[in-house]
Amino acid sequence: MAGKKFNTTSDIEIKEVYTEPSGMNELPGEFPFTRGIQKDMYRGRPWTMRQYAGFSTAEESNKRYHYLLSQGTMGLSVAFDLPTQIGYDSDHELADGEVGKVGVAIDSLQDVEILFNGIELKNITTSMTINATAPILLAMYIALAKKQGADLKQISGTIQNDILKEYAARGTYIYPPQASMRLITDVFEYCSKEVPKWNTISISGYHIREAGSTAVQELAFTLANGKTYLKAALQKGLDINVFAKRLSFFFNCHNNFFEEIAKFRAARRIWANITKELGATDAGAQKLRFHTQTGGSTLTAQQPMNNIVRVSNQALAAVLGGTQSLHTNGYDEAISLPTEAAAKIALRTQQIIAFESGVTDTVDPLAGSYFIEALTDELEKAAYIYIDKIDAMGGSVKAIEQDYIQQEIARSAYIYQNEIESGEKVLVGVNKFTEPEPAAINVFRVDDTIRIKQTEKINILKSTRDNLAVSTCLQKLSTAAMGEENLMPYILNAVEQYATLGEISDTLRHIFGEY
Repeated sequence: MAGKKFNTTSDIEIKEVYTEPSGMNELPGEFPFTRGIQKDMYRGRPWTMRQYAGFSTAEESNKRYHYLLSQGTMGLSVAFDLPTQIGYDSDHELADGEVGKVGVAIDSLQDVEILFNGIELKNITTSMTINATAPILLAMYIALAKKQGADLKQISGTIQNDILKEYAARGTYIYPPQASMRLITDVFEYCSKEVPKWNTISISGYHIREAGSTAVQELAFTLANGKTYLKAALQKGLDINVFAKRLSFFFNCHNNFFEEIAKFRAARRIWANITKELGATDAGAQKLRFHTQTGGSTLTAQQPMNNIVRVSNQALAAVLGGTQSLHTNGYDEAISLPTEAAAKIALRTQQIIAFESGVTDTVDPLAGSYFIEALTDELEKAAYIYIDKIDAMGGSVKAIEQDYIQQEIARSAYIYQNEIESGEKVLVGVNKFTEPEPAAINVFRVDDTIRIKQTEKINILKSTRDNLAVSTCLQKLSTAAMGEENLMPYILNAVEQYATLGEISDTLRHIFGEY
């Protein structure tokens, strides 16, 4: 093997042996939080075990939520279908073929009432993976909490609300960047007063990684986006020591075990320094809190049971990296939405790590590893090269408008694909240790008739609600959007009158335009 180079996925060279301590003598729970944000980490309480679910209609998703809660899930994580993500009702012509496919279809408050039927919002935390229409879905959730009589000061959860990574990597945006930034900071401001325990943004590296970035790019672009949100909120006059406590992050966990652990450690350290530079003095505002999901793009349709091992490896890395919350993917996700059996194995994977492996007994068990410490330093250094470059361009919005971030991700994705095709990188069951595959059995499919059911629901709703009240609310929202006011109260009023998601989105499209 003479002359062979060993590198991480981000092209950081790995030495044969590490003999130097890094000289780091930090403690967990202390600035810059490299070793974890809590002094006792999982000895105090385990991470939140979430399972991301949502498909078909609100009725069907509600059944899956009750099933997951009965199996020991501690928090729900809602997936929305594509029309909901980009502000179209299920009866819109552009929604054809997509209703209920990659998540649940939500057209109005009525659907959210069905989605959480029999579930007290005050007793759970809910994470919603929604961006362009985040203010509308959050308003629906708040409206339901009010109807249930919950104390809004106590309800907690997270809304993704991260539009910058949509422009960079994922594509479910509606409005131009400046209008989108206004909606996001409106949510920050509104929640800081009305729903103080709600995490108002989950700054997401997950989709940046799924689009093909390296670990370093995921780290750098996510934190650069975070910095842009901090600056936007400061410009609006918000107090960093208040609003920064409600920012959370969402990272991917890939196959390169040690690189991923080092990435999470480096992320905490970089973020602590970024917030401090921008004026945060409260430790809570300097801590990077994050949810992790195992890497969807690492899963293979070939030999799908191998994915159980991949997911276990990734979940363990996330825990050793100090995550606050974790979703483990179903082994069949390269083929279809997860079956109930796959969802259960995914959840059991987390429970086995938590209760059988012993890794939760001490805080940051890999601290002091020469390799981990050196790799953390290397990842931090490589990420700062990108962050400084984006700062020099004027921040993430400018870097996205100039196509810089998109091009960097595309280049990395291309290199990776070439390495798989040439066999330089081994993907078990795909380019090595392959075997003839039987056709996939037990595939989960969503029926196309859902669009008809949802359309019927919308038609009945529109014939029974107070349409004059709806048009008055939408008119007031339109007027407010032309000015400077916070739009959340107007969106909430419209939602409570059963205005549909599409009607509210169209009202804003009319004022802001589309990107």
